[in-house]
Amino acid sequence: IALPIRDAIYHCREQPASDWPEAVCLLIGRQDLSKQACEGNLPKGKSVLSSDVPSGTETEEEDDGMNDMNQEVMSLIWSEDLRVQDVRRLLQSAHPVRVNVVQYPELSDHEFIEEKENRLLQLCQRTMALPVGRGMFTLFSYHPVPTEPLPIPKLNLTGRAPPRNTTVDLNSGNIDVPPNMTSWASFHNGVAAGLKIAPASQIDSAWIVYNKPKHAELANEYAGFLMALGLNGHLTKLATLNIHDYLTKGHEMTSIGLLLGVSAAKLGTMDMSITRLLSIHIPALLPPTSTELDVPHNVQVAAVVGIGLVYQGTAHRHTAEVLLAEIGRPPGPEMEYCTDRESYSLAAGLALGMVCLGHGSNLIGMSDLNVPEQLYQYMVGGHRRFQAGMHREKHKSPSYQIKEGDTINVDVTCPGATLALAMIYLKTNNRSIADWLRAPDTMYLLDFVKPEFLLLRTLARCLILWDDILPNSKWVDSNVPQIIRENSISLSEIELPCSEDLNLETLSQAHVYIIAGACLSLGFRFAGSENLSAFNCLHKFAKDFMTYLSAPNASVTGPYNLETCLSVVLLSLAMVMAGSGNLKVLQLCRFLHMKTGGEMNYGFHLAHHMALGLLFLGGGRYSLSTSNSSIAALLCALYPHFPAHSTDNRYHLQALRHLYVLAAEPRLLVPVDVDTNMPCYALLEVTYKGTQWYEQTKEELMAPTLLPELHLLKQIKVKGPRYWELLIDLSKGTQHLKSILSKDGVLYVKLRAGQLSYKEDPMGWQSLLAQTVANRNSEARAFKPETISAFTSDPALLSFAEYFCKPTVNMGQKQEILDLFSSVLYECVTQETPEMLPAYIAMDQAMRRLGRREMCETSELWQIKLVLEFFSSRSHQERLQNHPKRGLFMNSEFLPVVKCTIDNTLDQWLQAGGDGCVHAYLSGQPFEESQLSMLACFLVYHSVPAPWHLPSIGLEGSTSFAELLFKFKQLKMPVRALLRLAPLLLGNPQPMV
Repeated sequence: IALPIRDAIYHCREQPASDWPEAVCLLIGRQDLSKQACEGNLPKGKSVLSSDVPSGTETEEEDDGMNDMNQEVMSLIWSEDLRVQDVRRLLQSAHPVRVNVVQYPELSDHEFIEEKENRLLQLCQRTMALPVGRGMFTLFSYHPVPTEPLPIPKLNLTGRAPPRNTTVDLNSGNIDVPPNMTSWASFHNGVAAGLKIAPASQIDSAWIVYNKPKHAELANEYAGFLMALGLNGHLTKLATLNIHDYLTKGHEMTSIGLLLGVSAAKLGTMDMSITRLLSIHIPALLPPTSTELDVPHNVQVAAVVGIGLVYQGTAHRHTAEVLLAEIGRPPGPEMEYCTDRESYSLAAGLALGMVCLGHGSNLIGMSDLNVPEQLYQYMVGGHRRFQAGMHREKHKSPSYQIKEGDTINVDVTCPGATLALAMIYLKTNNRSIADWLRAPDTMYLLDFVKPEFLLLRTLARCLILWDDILPNSKWVDSNVPQIIRENSISLSEIELPCSEDLNLETLSQAHVYIIAGACLSLGFRFAGSENLSAFNCLHKFAKDFMTYLSAPNASVTGPYNLETCLSVVLLSLAMVMAGSGNLKVLQLCRFLHMKTGGEMNYGFHLAHHMALGLLFLGGGRYSLSTSNSSIAALLCALYPHFPAHSTDNRYHLQALRHLYVLAAEPRLLVPVDVDTNMPCYALLEVTYKGTQWYEQTKEELMAPTLLPELHLLKQIKVKGPRYWELLIDLSKGTQHLKSILSKDGVLYVKLRAGQLSYKEDPMGWQSLLAQTVANRNSEARAFKPETISAFTSDPALLSFAEYFCKPTVNMGQKQEILDLFSSVLYECVTQETPEMLPAYIAMDQAMRRLGRREMCETSELWQIKLVLEFFSSRSHQERLQNHPKRGLFMNSEFLPVVKCTIDNTLDQWLQAGGDGCVHAYLSGQPFEESQLSMLACFLVYHSVPAPWHLPSIGLEGSTSFAELLFKFKQLKMPVRALLRLAPLLLGNPQPMV
């Protein structure tokens, strides 16, 4: 009976309410809908389910944890496809997965249910790995509201089986589910939610405590949330009392998250309060007489890494000495230090590397510790050295469970020691240390090294020889010893060894791990650079590994080994293209996302989705740095041994996967139009400093774009012609650009008049200036007032064009004024000088009043005269010769017209009787008052001196213009004015023009 009813409900989900059977409405508990449907009260076409329940798309946007991204900027970065939506679909973990299982005739119903639940368990391995990648994608994208708790998306581990969309759950008891399977997945989910919070957000201790969940099952998520707050710098605001309150509760996950969080927040500070807090959890840092505390193993691992973070780069002797001894800490009696020793030894090695990061052979005051020699012994094995220091009594009693004797167990100590050497000698190009890490070149020596350790050795060697790393396949293959190259495989075909003494399995495994290690070092070297050569090289090896995985002879190397190497190469590829959203890498990640079952365990899914997260780091706003500190953080986060299942911390503590945050830096430059306050495209010219690999060079980028690392750049310039040029000079320091990038990378730009944005006009063919001819007069004549909106959005200019520049019928004499106003408006908007429009109009009105002889005062004429004098001055002409593009605010073609018009007007006045008035003024005789205003204009414009200055030069008796010129030279009167006065002074009735 239930199946037909369920089918009816399923069929009617999207039907209008009026079409729903009343029985269905009653069955789902919506009697009110049944009544409304019968009475016809619901709107036509309204779905009953859609009336209260949001659609699938809306629900996804509400609770997938990725709806706070800056969609405007991402739509500019990736404008041609829907890759961002695809990434959201791949990384969401809040919705049930689709469980596709075919029921064969021989399967009973119970077996079919078990088959579906087993399939769901496989899919859940992928779902639990998603939050780490989602945390990378949404990094620093959210500013929380202080009065609301932080929304944490649900980690949904249920499924839906088609075609009836039945729910599949792991809690039915039909199959065995590992205990605490979701504990670390919940922790990662909490970290991902916490990492959304931007460092500039305003939160305080009260808000952090306010987010503490009331239900115990959410404690793991809150533990991850605390770690995230440390990584983004907010955990320093948490009161010390609250920190101790959390630690005394004894919750393992909370302690791990809190210790790593406070350590990351105090990176490299040697803070004593945090040191004391961490030392309580590390027996080796406590006095030998102190009370033994029962500290969980994973908490000890977190505390050891925390010490490395707090003392990063300090080369603190005591800390380094303790950590060096802890790498080889032997197992004690009563099961002390007997479980998951590998992760503790690795943590001690990573911490030691961080403390002595990049110091190389300059470890001041540590020569007696023989740090490199001791690490080499931990790496290759040998007799255990006598434990020195105050803890030597603790290690006298041997373990009752593990019999190692007096030799070092390199399976435990090798990874930590190898990476410690790599970090201490990072970028030092020390060849003597690098030779220690060279892969064995004989079959005999190869048998003594686990293939996985060859990956670490190759990585460590290349990080030391930093400058030798080259982005090509030839360099990658050069790391493979000759014996392996000659007798092993290429990644596409297998050849039988030429000698029976050679083990094909050993050679092939060594080959793929060495290749993977070289690829990983390539990823570190070019992290965040989007280097095309490095990308092509790594992409080739990724495709080779994928091809080799499906080859019939892949079993020789082992599918697990190949999957590990493929994951490492994919992570390397994502590091190089971090933040770029490269489509080819996305296609690889999407293909591997769809692979489930077989060798695809939780750890491989974790690596693949970390690669996807790195590819879209911070929604395209962040990239990776290659500083020493960043490489140390990435070594912790991308350690190339992945957990076998969701609770596996034997070889590497899962919480360390989030330390990539310490290597992320904002590098997205987003041009924002200063007028519209909207993100836009702008062309940048980036100038690189010269290095030993290339000379100073320039590159054009279309922003929004990820900038290269700032220390590589000399200057950044916003290029024309669409936007006004803007220069950021980095040779004087990078602080200004860093502050811009830290504030969402907003760079304000100003659009030139007559230009459209790149979004509206990608090719530059639609702007008004592109459509007009080269001749300026033709442009002015072709200018139509309706097109003013293509130049400016200023309402004053738009209104001026509307009311003063549009022709009407029977214009008559007004046509001349309209043409003038159109030309002036065109000049102002195309030259970006709209503030000069009133000046143009004022000058025109002054000339017209002068022509009508209605000018009552001479102040306007004085200002026009000043402009004309400056225009014709020698200094201005020299400036135009030196800087041809920097002219006046006013049109150089308009000013000669003004000068000519005023000259003609005053000359006409002289011919019409004004000469007598001027003569009377010069001779001190009375003249008509009606001519007073024009006389004043003439005197001011031509700089005629006052009458009392004239007798001093003795004008009487002058018979020639040359004599007048000599006499007026004392008064500094312009020659052009003297030309007007000469006919009057020499007795000639006609003015001399």
